[in-house]
Amino acid sequence: MNSPIHPAPRAADPALAGPLCLANARLVLRDRVIPGALHLEGGEIAAITEGTTLPRGAVDCGGDLLIPGLVELHTDNLERHIEPRPSVDWPHLAALLAHDGELASTGITTVFDALRVGSIHGGKARYHEYARQLADELLALRAKGVLKISHFLHLRAEICSETLLEELAGFGPEDRVGILSLMDHTPGQRQFRDLGQLRTYVAKKRGMTEEDFVAHVAHLKELQAQNGAAHEAGAVAEARRIGAVLASHDDTSADHVRTSRRHGVRFAEFPTTVEAAEACREEGIAIMMGAPNIIRGGSHSGNVSALDLAERGLLDILSSDYVPSALLFAALRLAKVWDDLPRAVATVTAAPAEATGLSDRGELAEGRLADVVRVSQVEDLPVVRGVWSRGRQVA
Repeated sequence: MNSPIHPAPRAADPALAGPLCLANARLVLRDRVIPGALHLEGGEIAAITEGTTLPRGAVDCGGDLLIPGLVELHTDNLERHIEPRPSVDWPHLAALLAHDGELASTGITTVFDALRVGSIHGGKARYHEYARQLADELLALRAKGVLKISHFLHLRAEICSETLLEELAGFGPEDRVGILSLMDHTPGQRQFRDLGQLRTYVAKKRGMTEEDFVAHVAHLKELQAQNGAAHEAGAVAEARRIGAVLASHDDTSADHVRTSRRHGVRFAEFPTTVEAAEACREEGIAIMMGAPNIIRGGSHSGNVSALDLAERGLLDILSSDYVPSALLFAALRLAKVWDDLPRAVATVTAAPAEATGLSDRGELAEGRLADVVRVSQVEDLPVVRGVWSRGRQVA
């Protein structure tokens, strides 16, 4: 996949036009940490100098870390802003701007906004189409130059649905769809192998009675039996048509992973077992786990612990999933587990950038985008002191 085109900075924007030096910092490079300074100009990293010298006019970082801007591949955060309470439809433009600002404040400078495609119009839990409209609104804001950070689309293809292929047909190569993930939330397998976990989840989210839950499970299983094979094959074909990187979701077994490899999957979102993660490593599929799983010490769905996978060397990429601030927090926790800060930082910068074909960011190196985060620590917690997106300070 070619790297998606990032909009060029506007020449009239003084925050992008002028040079900036961030000095007296600890620079987290790909393989080491050095004292030094970053010189930013024209939206890119113009030079890196080693040492503690503080050039005239430079920003004194006081020994703080400078790391690449975080790259987020899978976040439900936008949906949370659109529907802050069940059945509350918040004004979309206001929600998009709030989402953009929140991510910038946590050090995320590139995001693949996850939008569900595939709706269910019958049964006890109905999900209606929204992705095309929201994508249009997001892309319109991007065209106006009002967003703080880089936004791409991530289409969450719900295999167990009624309208997946019809909704996917509404997207094209011009839409900046960077990722298409294959999601099968049929009860009794993958994320919700344990129906007790699913019962707890939907009871809280949808207020279902036991009778409602039984009917819900039966309806979803019927949909999967009717549409599953056609939806999966069709979604794989649509990913090729629109130029999106293909991801799997909640692989549980080695068989799941082998199927993912046949489809051309580049990375696996949240494998649920050690078996699946080991199979991903054997098949050359990058392994992504949730940052909240790292912070909480386990999965909220009762699946494999991300820390367990990290200790086994079976973790490549972190995603904030449902807590944007967890991304940097979890990376610094991984740095202690591995005793390797550059390796841990790469899970939220270089590795996700490489998995999605973004060769212009994810690393502090000359010629890369000037996406930079200044970080200090208080009692092992990250404190974001400054964020620059293409050289423009956004937080």
